[in-house]
Amino acid sequence: MTEFLAEVIGTMILIIFGAGVVAGVVLKDSKAENSGWIVITIAWGLAVTMGVYAVGNFSGAHLNPAVTLGFASIGELPWAKVPVYITAQIIGAIIGAAIVFFNYLPHWSRTEDKTTKLAVFATIPAIRRPLSNLVSEIIGTTVLVMGLLFIGANEFTEGLNPLIVGALIIAIGMSLGGTTGYAINPARDLGPRIAHALLPIPGKGNSDWSYAWVPIVGPVFGGIYGAVFYKAIFTNAYGLPFWILSAIFLSVLLTAAVAELRSSRQKAEQLEETTVS
Repeated sequence: MTEFLAEVIGTMILIIFGAGVVAGVVLKDSKAENSGWIVITIAWGLAVTMGVYAVGNFSGAHLNPAVTLGFASIGELPWAKVPVYITAQIIGAIIGAAIVFFNYLPHWSRTEDKTTKLAVFATIPAIRRPLSNLVSEIIGTTVLVMGLLFIGANEFTEGLNPLIVGALIIAIGMSLGGTTGYAINPARDLGPRIAHALLPIPGKGNSDWSYAWVPIVGPVFGGIYGAVFYKAIFTNAYGLPFWILSAIFLSVLLTAAVAELRSSRQKAEQLEETTVS
């Protein structure tokens, strides 16, 4: 199996199980309807585990452009392979999303809410604040890539690594994912979002392309920063990229925090004025 085909199949498996559990939880008249966030996070972790087991021996099972770019940025993957990996991951995600669509055929027409249908395919923030949402995606993906490098630095019983990686995904979902739905993977969001735009889903709305940049830019930056941060801290490789990325990250954090504080202050003032009047 070629690395290209391995990344297609691995990412397809990831989305079949990952988007599939979201569909089961949110679509009307599914037996799994309303089973909740814990079910979703556990299934996403198992989705990654199954994808890694399927193709890890062929391509390393990145299944995520953020991981691919992060590994390439510290010399763990040749840059010449990056376009091949990322293209395969997006194609696999589109195919996986299409399979989920066909699996739940009767449930699309039973589900009236357009946003709910989109949520099967793409991430939707709990509170729509693009800059703060970007911060969440950066943090989640930074932790993801650092975690993968932590895991790789340890020796486990043969075949156990994919389970540990799945546990990492569950931990991220449960602890950090409640803000944006934790894309932490540009292909996981972009591929299914493209599928949503193309598939004949009954009563669907728009694919919310105005938000689509967040689960792309955030994970890409977070993936690269997580790898560079790990390299710097654990191998004392403090180079210019580390300092530049750290400065950018700190600037985004502070800007988002200031914006949220300003918004909170304005709301408090408006509430006070309404109360007085």
